[in-house]
Amino acid sequence: MADESNTGRVAAAEAAAETKAAASKKKSAPRRQKTAAEQVAASKTTAKPKRYSETERTEKLNLIETEVAQGNSTLKDAIKNAGISEQTYYVWKKSAKPADRKADASVVAGDEFADLIQLEKENLRLRHLLSEKLRAENAELRKRLALD
Repeated sequence: MADESNTGRVAAAEAAAETKAAASKKKSAPRRQKTAAEQVAASKTTAKPKRYSETERTEKLNLIETEVAQGNSTLKDAIKNAGISEQTYYVWKKSAKPADRKADASVVAGDEFADLIQLEKENLRLRHLLSEKLRAENAELRKRLALD
């Protein structure tokens, strides 16, 4: 059998390779822990998105619409000047439409109701005129046919 204590060149080569690998790796210092002030500053930089109230939304939408209507800027530029994204603009615009329609619907409903009453009165007057005319024609036909 082979003698285990006699490794010779193989053992020396392995030892040299290990020392080279260890020497070539840099040991890095451990990471420095953040202070409390740095943690607060870092949390402020990742702030929550701003929430706008309903009045602020309508004001921004009206501002954008007036800028575009006056021809001062394009829609994209007006949205950027208002400080919101295009997606936010379209979401706000979509959600504002039903509210505007409800407000208009209540006003229109009042106007429609008044119009409906006026149309019913007109309809009743025309029916009376038609019925009088038909009675007169019917009476004339009876006289001609001598049915009376």
